[in-house]
Amino acid sequence: MENFLKITNGLADPTRYEIYQTIIKRNEPVTVQEIANQFSLHTNVARHHLSKLEELKLVKSDLIKTGKGGRPSKCYQLSDKVSQLSFPFRDYELLAKIALQSIQSLGEDGKKLLFDTGASYGSQLIKKLLLSNPQIFEQITIENKLAIIQEASVMLGFYPTIVCSEEEQFIDFSICNCPFKEIAKQNHSVCTMHFSFIEGMFTTLFPKNEFQQTENMLIKDNQCSYRIMIYD
Repeated sequence: MENFLKITNGLADPTRYEIYQTIIKRNEPVTVQEIANQFSLHTNVARHHLSKLEELKLVKSDLIKTGKGGRPSKCYQLSDKVSQLSFPFRDYELLAKIALQSIQSLGEDGKKLLFDTGASYGSQLIKKLLLSNPQIFEQITIENKLAIIQEASVMLGFYPTIVCSEEEQFIDFSICNCPFKEIAKQNHSVCTMHFSFIEGMFTTLFPKNEFQQTENMLIKDNQCSYRIMIYD
C-alpha cells in the first residue's frame, strides 16, 4: 500500500508521467539532455524528474560511454522491476503462476490449450477493434490493418515498432516492453502463449501468412521481434 501511494504521487506530475511513458516506449537508454530537449526543460529540471523516477524504482540508471570521448554519461532506462498500480491490491502475478502450473500439469494437452487460448484472445481483440471501426471494415488497407495492430498493442502495453517492407511482402514487429517478462523468466511457456497471442492478432488481419520469431529478450536480445511473411 505504501509503495502504491508513493508511485501514484510520483506520477501525478503530468510532465514526469510523460517522461516515464517516453522511457517505456524507447528501446534504448536516454540521457538527461535528451529528455531536456524533448520536453523543453532546463537540464536540472529534467534531472530532477529522472531522479524521482529512479527513486520510485520505475527506471534505473547506468554510466554509459557515448563514443564521443570524455566521461561516461548517466543514462536512464526502464527498470526490470515491475510496479503494479492497482487499488485495492490484487496479486495477478500469483494468480497467473497458479493458472500456468495448473495448465502445465495437463502435459501436451495443456501446452496446446495455452497456445490455442493465446491465439483466440489475440484474434478476439482484433475483431473487437474492427467492429469499433466500421468505416474501414469493408475496404481495409494494409495501412489500416497495421494501425489496428498498433492500437491493440498499445492497449496491452507492448509499445511496438512496426515496419512493413516496401513491396508489402513482410512485416517486422518488435517490442521492448513485454508485460509478461517477469512471469516468463520463471515459466517459459508464457513465451509460447505470447507468441500465439501476437500470431492470432496478425492472422485475423492477414489470414495467409508465415509467422516466425527472430529475437527473444529472455535469451540474449534486448527485444522480442517477429517477422510476418504476407501471402495473397
